[in-house]
Amino acid sequence: MLTALKEKWNNLLPVLFVAAFALSRIPGLLPQNFSAAYAFAFCAGVYFSRKISWWLPVLVLAATDIGLNFYYQFKYPEDNVWSASNLANLAFNYAAYAVLIFLGRRFKPQSSFFSLLGGGILGAIFFYFITNTASWFFNPFQNPEYTKTFPSWLLALTKGINGWPTTLEFFRNTLLSGGIFTALFAGAAKLTEPAESPVEKNAGVHEEETGATETPEEANV
Repeated sequence: MLTALKEKWNNLLPVLFVAAFALSRIPGLLPQNFSAAYAFAFCAGVYFSRKISWWLPVLVLAATDIGLNFYYQFKYPEDNVWSASNLANLAFNYAAYAVLIFLGRRFKPQSSFFSLLGGGILGAIFFYFITNTASWFFNPFQNPEYTKTFPSWLLALTKGINGWPTTLEFFRNTLLSGGIFTALFAGAAKLTEPAESPVEKNAGVHEEETGATETPEEANV
């Protein structure tokens, strides 16, 4: 019974994560850079199986990115969101997502809530540095502030371009959303995770004891 519940929950978890992430990408629903994407990629690495943790987040991210590109191209026709430089810049987002998934794979679902929260925040920091560096390097919208110099790179990480909120404000939103959505995803997983029965706990203890016991022959090796 307990095993069946665990299996059912494990099958439902990716669906819930995908639904929450897809809803969060509705344009205008959340502030800029306040996104569930960072937590989604990180928690996919933690909770999904090895294969699903890689292809499912990438597929969902790609599908929503394509939809958003069509939306923004229609809303802002003067900006070519399909330009080679913008697509190259977008590709670095996926490199950052891969880092987040890889980071999530270093954790286990049984990791403490605060360890998972710290991992989600760390992933958001990685995402910020990777994607802002890519925006500075590819400069898809030809912003004059982004020259290929070290001071300009620092500018991209702190102030950004004129006419927009500073990138430090975006960084704040990235950290907050990474922490909040990781807490929500990990908290939901912790609260709904079926507890082990006494039989399962005792079985685990017996297995450890059996595995740790050496025969006289092994002790003499």
